[in-house]
Amino acid sequence: MSSYAKKHFGQHFLHDPQVLERIIRTVNPKPDDCLVEIGPGRGALTRLLLPRVDRLIVVEIDRDVIAPLRAACGNSPKLEIHLEDALKVDYLRFAPAAETRLRLIGNLPYNISTPLLFHLLEYTSRVRDMHFMLQKEVVDRICAEPGSDDYGRLTVTIAARAEAASLFEVGPHAFNPPPKVDSAVVRITPRPALFELLDIGAYDRLVTAAFSQRRKTLSNGLKTWLSAAQIESVGIEPGVRAETLAPPEFAKLANAWVRAKTPSIC
Repeated sequence: MSSYAKKHFGQHFLHDPQVLERIIRTVNPKPDDCLVEIGPGRGALTRLLLPRVDRLIVVEIDRDVIAPLRAACGNSPKLEIHLEDALKVDYLRFAPAAETRLRLIGNLPYNISTPLLFHLLEYTSRVRDMHFMLQKEVVDRICAEPGSDDYGRLTVTIAARAEAASLFEVGPHAFNPPPKVDSAVVRITPRPALFELLDIGAYDRLVTAAFSQRRKTLSNGLKTWLSAAQIESVGIEPGVRAETLAPPEFAKLANAWVRAKTPSIC
């Protein structure tokens, strides 16, 4: 058995006590929180969370860290370990009661952070908040403004479902082994869309199409979705590129497509 960091799992174990304590203060867990930690590793954060909650669910893919994790947590009966791939977990099963809202936390593996975020966005209706350590460049993308280089599909997809805030940055020294990039902690707080949105699935697909070839104009990138005239009809210039549009403008385009595809009822 080994608990060394494994490159193929994208593991960088957080060990800096000041950073760990700052995360705990930021999340401020309460005893009855339905808290789920993703990628606990050897338990540096887990052992600080456990005394503050009645039950702690963790999702970990690496079976070799399970024994060190249990030992770090004193074999606490409050610790519920799921040896699974976080990308494939149905998180709703951790909150079977309709009124239960999950709180998600974790130092996410860098090699799967973006696809994992897209997976977790499927559950925002049952999530109270998410606090994640990510590569700083990913956090920059999450919180980017229209027109910036970081602005893209991830930014716009999250904006329809949640507020996002970059909380603080963390240098490589806080991890073992140290990553080659800086990291940051982000808070993602689900809430209803702040703009009219007829079909969030259509919105997601249109956003994906618009950003699939960033250098194309909207009229070219969305030509199988909307004509130039249809784009103009919602007050958007067909010759602009996707990265210049704010989320409400993507919603206008998606709504136009939905309305065009929906037969009128007489």
